[in-house]
Order: sequence, then C-alpha cells, then structure tokens
Amino acid sequence: MTPDIHEIEVIAPNLKRRLSGVTATIARLVPLQARMVGITATGPGLPPQVPHVGLCRLFLLPRDRLRVWHARRNTEMALGVVLRGVFRRKLALLFTSASQRRHTGYTRWLIGRMDGLIATSARTAAYLERKPVVILHGIDTRSFSPPDDRAALRGRLGLPRDHVIMGCFGRTSAQKGPEALVAAAVGLLPDRPGVTAMVMGRATEGHEGFLAGLKEKVAVAGLSARILFPPEVPVQEMADWYRALDLYVAPQRWEGFGLTPIEAMACGVPVVATRVGAFEEIVTDATGSLVPAGDVPALAKAIAPLLDNAERRQSAGRAARDRVKVRFRIEDEAAAIVAVYRRLLAGERW
Repeated sequence: MTPDIHEIEVIAPNLKRRLSGVTATIARLVPLQARMVGITATGPGLPPQVPHVGLCRLFLLPRDRLRVWHARRNTEMALGVVLRGVFRRKLALLFTSASQRRHTGYTRWLIGRMDGLIATSARTAAYLERKPVVILHGIDTRSFSPPDDRAALRGRLGLPRDHVIMGCFGRTSAQKGPEALVAAAVGLLPDRPGVTAMVMGRATEGHEGFLAGLKEKVAVAGLSARILFPPEVPVQEMADWYRALDLYVAPQRWEGFGLTPIEAMACGVPVVATRVGAFEEIVTDATGSLVPAGDVPALAKAIAPLLDNAERRQSAGRAARDRVKVRFRIEDEAAAIVAVYRRLLAGERW
C-alpha cells in the first residue's frame, strides 16, 4: 500500500529489519492513524497492510509543506536530523521515548534536536530533560477478548482442560525474568497438583543456554510435565494463548513499557507483575498484584492466593477486562498521537 507522496503529512520510520516492540507498535498504529491523517511508514520488516514508501523516496520529498517525522529509535532521530539539516526537507521532528534509564550524551543531543516529545509512561517521562506528552500504549480489545469456551480452547492447544494455568510470554532472556516465574512455580506446584505453569517465547541469539538452564531446573524438580515451554507462535495466534490462562505473570527485571499485561487483561486474565516499565500504571489491586523485580518470595506470595481462589481470579479477571476497555484501547492511543501531529503541523513546539 503506497500512498501519494504529495499527500503525506506524517512519516513513521522503522529502521530495524528484525521484529521488535517498536516495529509491532508501528504496524498496529499506522493503519488506524491513516484514517485520521496522511501517514506513511518507511523502512524494512513491515507487513503489507501498513502504508509504506521506500526509504530512498524520502530524499525526494517535495518541500511544499511541513511534515512530521515520528522517530522511536536513535537511528530514526538521526536520519530525521539529516533529512532536515542536510537535505533541507521541511520536517517537524518528534520522538517517542520508552526508555527508563539515563540517556547517553548522544541520545540527549538527538533529543535536543526534536521539536516534540512523547513518553510511553510517567516513569519514562521522568528520564527526559523536557516535559513530554505522556501517551500510554493501547491494544485492540476486539482481537484480545475473553474466550467463549476456555476448556475447548485448551483442548485445541494441547493444554490440560481442568488445571489452573499460569504463564508468561515474551522473549526468553534474563531481562524478561522467566527464571523468577520458574523458581516460584517450582516452589508452589508440588503442593498444588491441579496447577500448570508455562513459559512461552523464543530464546534470542545468545540466550539459548539460559533457556536450557531453565528446562534443566524444572527437570531436576520433577516438574517437566507441569512447567511447560511451548514454542513461540505467530503474533496472530497469541490471543488464544492468553485466553487459555487463569493467571498471567509478568516477571520482568526491567522493561520499557510492556504490552503483555494489557493483552492478558483484555482477555479477562488477572496479572501479577513486577514494578517495572509501565506496569504500575497498568495493574491495580483490583486486577492483580505488583511485586519488586527479582523478588521470588514476593512473587510466589502474590501468585498463591490467585491460584487457590477461583472467585478472586474471576473477579480480578473481570476488573482487568474493564480497565483495559476504559484506559488502554488502541483507538485512543492512535487518536492521542494524531493530536500531537496536529500540534506540530500547526507550528507548536515543546
């Protein structure tokens, strides 16, 4: 889908070929935003339904109007600076930050060249030297929704129909903290024969040994039949795996934002999460629990009552779904970002 270059008002670059959270964000948002503003993405690795122009065409953009360049990575900020400063394209530069650590000098220099800033959470905003607009991520609450028949779904996925099932999804690496869930499960499951846990995700390059170590720990505990490591599935199949759960655990050690708790909550699943990323702005006492990152005893203590009390799980699951529908709809995220584009196109800077 290639838009008319003369009608482009906003460019969302994606300068990374491998799938990442940023790539997924662009793929989710741009088709929605294209109904509201003349927006196109550029760069590799994007699905065909995303409006797209080739990178080489950016150097030939007409100078007939101001356009917004919406960067989400350092490389994209740098290209925007070059396009405006060297090739004299008429661009208002916008950066969305998800980082929750002090920026390097180079990153701060790039941010200083931006005309506007967005932060994906209040915690992220605290690491910026200028005040950003805070816009939390959202998801499609129609694609992520509670199951009609959880038992039948579990049968189709090869999971035990009558167990209480908890799980965490995402890349299998130390950053994502799956070893904390495994350690908690090793302690909790021997006294709970009707509970199954699973860790789903691809071990990225260099982390294969980490995943093998987790599996070995589970085998030594004699729990290989009840702490499962299913292979990664395509993005379009993920909602069913959330729907199969009774409890989602987000044990990350650190995180930029973290969409998985929202995806689980949209499916009516309560969440126990660590206090990283935007999790403190997502999970409430009504929808689950929050614990310190890396604290396995605290994680196990928070998980146990949700495993043991079906009424509490159901109540938290209903509250979770309601919270996402009110606070974390992707339509609201898309509209809030488009409102920022309009401000920049009108000449506002902050």
